[in-house]
Amino acid sequence: MPGYRGHLMGGGLFAGVAWAAVALWLPEQEPGPLFGIVLTAITVLAALFPDVDTDSKGQSLFYAILAAVDLGLLIRGQFKWAAVIGFAAMLPALGHHRGWTHSWWAMFVIPLPILVLPVIFWEVHPLALAPFYAAAVLGYLSHLVLDAVL
Repeated sequence: MPGYRGHLMGGGLFAGVAWAAVALWLPEQEPGPLFGIVLTAITVLAALFPDVDTDSKGQSLFYAILAAVDLGLLIRGQFKWAAVIGFAAMLPALGHHRGWTHSWWAMFVIPLPILVLPVIFWEVHPLALAPFYAAAVLGYLSHLVLDAVL
């Protein structure tokens, strides 16, 4: 079972898969640097997420990044998003290690806010968000594969 470094590397590898998938299936997208950075960050954070329910370096790194993003949202007045991130940050406390966070269904459900919330709050078309949802699922999958859960 790999530690946080293994999951970071797995997330990075699967981020490459996400980039390749966007290039193959959405060639008209022509992603710029910001797109790639966001896609990679989502993949890597999703790769760390299943272990945030235990005291670890991965948990510390995940929550440090989440706190910085949440603070940035608060400073920019994006209170809805800041509240969503704060709520999501509490969810792992509802289970035990290798509980629901290490299940195949969580791999699909946990990233759903990436698709659903922008549609509700800003009427963004879900297809525009599909690469980011897929990146989160791939990052989560990398964690489950490395932990040999799937």
